[in-house]
Amino acid sequence: MMAFAPPKTMDGPKLQTKMSTWTPLNHQLMNDKVFEERRALLGKWFDKWTDGQRRRILIDLLERCSLAQQKFCSKQLQDRVPVVALDFTTKLPRVLSLYIFSFLDPRSLCRCAQVSWHWKYLTELDQLWMLKCLRFGWYINFSPTPFEQGIWKKHYIEMVKELHVTRPKVSLSLWETWSGSREYLSISVASFGLPLTA
Repeated sequence: MMAFAPPKTMDGPKLQTKMSTWTPLNHQLMNDKVFEERRALLGKWFDKWTDGQRRRILIDLLERCSLAQQKFCSKQLQDRVPVVALDFTTKLPRVLSLYIFSFLDPRSLCRCAQVSWHWKYLTELDQLWMLKCLRFGWYINFSPTPFEQGIWKKHYIEMVKELHVTRPKVSLSLWETWSGSREYLSISVASFGLPLTA
């Protein structure tokens, strides 16, 4: 029996049909059989279509789906397609997220604060910056209220601004030693016939 041909003989009452003379409505067994045949035929067509044609069909099918069916498709995709990027701070407890952030240096914490509002909130908590201040012996001379946030980060920035960092000076004896070593190296390399690159 062909997929689109109605049966020649059928026992029982006359079949009700819709949109065509070979889509049975009141005969569940025949309905299931025709559905499976059409489903297999659609699968064969889908396998032969190009990627663009497949995308167009998928869009058409999604637009015809109800909201419940679209949610079903979304659930199927979540189960089948691995997540490309996942924000660990939304899945882990806050204490574990802060523990991970505690390994970062202050510059990296400031960069993380630019990722999202949630990361900004986490990376500016006093639990992280207080430890970095106390490591250098930088204390605050007041007790912040529970409503004040980011006090230790501000204190860390102020203390860093007050530091006067100068570039270390190279002593003359060290410079002479390095120059002598370079001349000796040039003589040694030249003895092998190799050029000395600066």
